[in-house]
Parts: sequence; structure tokens; C-alpha cells
Amino acid sequence: MTTPTHHRIAIVGAGLGGLTLARVLHVHGIDAVIYEAEADRHVRTQGGMLDIHDDSGQEALRAADLYERFRALVHPGGEALRVVDPRGAVRLETADEGDGARPEVDRGQLRHLLLDSLPTDTIRWGSKVTGARPLDGGRHEVTLADGTAFTTDLLVGGDGAWSRIRPLVSQATPAYTGISFVESDLLDAGTRHPDSAALVGGGSFFCLGDEKGILAHSETDGSLHIYTALKTGPDWLDTIDFTGADTGTGTGTGTGAGSGTDTTGADSRSDTAKKAVLAHFEGWDDGLRALIADADGALVPRRIHALPIGHRWDRVPGVTLLGDAAHLMSPFAGEGANLAMLDGAELGRAIVAHPGDTEAALAAYEQALFPRSEASATESAASLELMFGDRGLERLLGVFASHQQVSHQQ
Repeated sequence: MTTPTHHRIAIVGAGLGGLTLARVLHVHGIDAVIYEAEADRHVRTQGGMLDIHDDSGQEALRAADLYERFRALVHPGGEALRVVDPRGAVRLETADEGDGARPEVDRGQLRHLLLDSLPTDTIRWGSKVTGARPLDGGRHEVTLADGTAFTTDLLVGGDGAWSRIRPLVSQATPAYTGISFVESDLLDAGTRHPDSAALVGGGSFFCLGDEKGILAHSETDGSLHIYTALKTGPDWLDTIDFTGADTGTGTGTGTGAGSGTDTTGADSRSDTAKKAVLAHFEGWDDGLRALIADADGALVPRRIHALPIGHRWDRVPGVTLLGDAAHLMSPFAGEGANLAMLDGAELGRAIVAHPGDTEAALAAYEQALFPRSEASATESAASLELMFGDRGLERLLGVFASHQQVSHQQ
């Protein structure tokens, strides 16, 4: 019988949190390995823009000795904000003066920065974890989909919402928040969708009304990433056929012509999905509806889930969690990626500060993790209720106004 490979520190999941942890450890001369289910870094896009907070994400990048390289990725103008009502009337607009505390970066570029900062053999791509079990002395054995296994002295679950490592410490599972997203893109917006580009502006965009909304970001590649949000039951997305494939618009051609593939069926399914979503926005301004109707490629459905606010666990020897595996929350406080990176940095610092004493390191990390994540999860849940409850638009404008007042007083 083959003896499993053994690692001192093994991280499951090559997301921003796991990568930050590995980088902080690497800076201090400590080796770690990351097991990642995806085949390579290019297997899928990594989502839209992220605002990196000065007290969390930026602090993590400083700990990782990557802050200056991060600044080179900042999207000029990305902190601009525009809020409109369902008639298309602008209710609030602020410019990006270049001095804000939450600069915007492309998530994919940020991930590449972290990946490129690690030794090439750090990531074990194509390694899907199927389960884990405790051994003696705080060690764990982790099994992979290909039938192999490895053991580790310290196991870190950074494997997201449906973590395979979480059951080692907690029986909690994510619950549906009542909000569903349909994501879409308008490619090369300045040329191909100039009216939509003018409507959204150069940064973040919000339109709310009647317990739903259209949220958007202007991306560094010139595209617009659109999040259509609906307060609805968990089964609503299942009533829509989202199987329409990308018909070639991902290349910027907008037609898929010359691919040798008959895309008529895919186009039809995509149009059907658009109509199903647009049915919830009857009476909204035509320019707003065009953000959905003119989408390039297939629409992507996403149910928004969250772990219970205040999720925590008793100290379990040799294992811990970070990021969404530890504190999955809705995106409406903008804290998820920032907290994941801070988790990684703080766990790395704790390991460095307690050489040879894993349990002391994990206890110190979790003691700070739990109240920090509870505060952010509380804020996220409150923001969800504010945005998609009664008078969501007016209440959101009030929040932004209060933030501007505090900023001017500082």
C-alpha cells in the first residue's frame, strides 16, 4: 500500500485567502502546499471588480509584501459611484478623486498577482478534495477524487461555500438568503454598447426598486459586468433555461461567425432567459433593461447563500478554516474577498509568531477571526435587508450620504 504524501501545512483551495496565507508563509520562509480542484489558473474567469479595503485587504497585501505591486493594478476611476432610480434618473453621483480608501481591482488580476508570487510547485492543480478525516496527534488525512490521499500536520480549509474541510470542525451549512443573481456581461462596452457604458459610468452602479435591482461595474478590460438581483424563492432560477452557450461573443466578435458551430439553439435559449428575467423589470427605463437585453453570451444564475451570523467552532487540533469556508456571507457589504485575504494574512502571522506550536497559533487566529467575521456578516445581512426591503433605494442613498459626510469630516 502506497504511503500518502505528507505535508507540514496543506491548504485546500487556491482562492484569494488560501493564496494570501501561502504567500505570507513564503515571505517568512515557511513552505505550504495548496490543493486546488481546478485544472489550472485559466480554467474560468474569476468574477468582476473588487474594492480592496484599507483595513483588511490592503493590510493583507502589506503582510504579503505585495502592496506596491497591487497598487499598479488599481483601476483608475473605479471608485466612482452612480445611483439611479428605475426611471433612469441619476439620484447620486460621485467621482473617483484617486484618494479613496477602497480602490478597485480586477479579481482575476489580483489572483494572478498572488499566484505569481509563489513558487511554481506550491499549487497542486486538478486535485479535487472529496473528504478528510482526523488522525492522531492533530494530523489529518485528505482524500482526492483520483483515489490518492495526503496527510498533514496543519490542514486549512479555504475551499469556499461548500467546503469539504468544514465538517471537521462544524456542522453548519450555508442557507439561501432570499436573493438570486443573474450575471451577464456587455463586452467592449464603449464601442459596442455606448449607451450602456454612458449609463453605468466608470465605476460602480446601483439601481434599486420593488425588492430587486440592477448592479454593475465598469471593468478594466472595457466591459460591463451586470448583476441582476431579485428577491425570490430558491426555486425561481430552476424555472429558466440558462443553458445557452457562449456564442463567440467572448472573443469580441459579437457573432460567433466562422466557428463552424450552429448557435441558433443557444441563441434562442439565451434570448428566452433574458425575457424571463426582463419580465420582472416591466416599466423600468429602457436603458436599464438594455443592460440585460443586450448581454453578450449566456446569462449565469447564482443563488446567494450565507452561513449563520456568528458562525464559530470549538478548537479542533490541527485544522482551521478561512474565507467563505469560515464565514460565507452575502456580497452586500463588500467584505468577502477582503476578509478572506485578511484571514490568510492573520493565520500566516499567527503561525510565524508561534513557531513549533500549531495549537497556540490556531487559537490566537480563531480568537480574532470569530468576532471580526461576525461583525462583517451582521453588516452584510443588514445591507441585504436595506437594499431589498421597503424603500431600498432611498435607504441606500441615506447610507451613502452619511458615509460622504463622515469622509468630509475626517
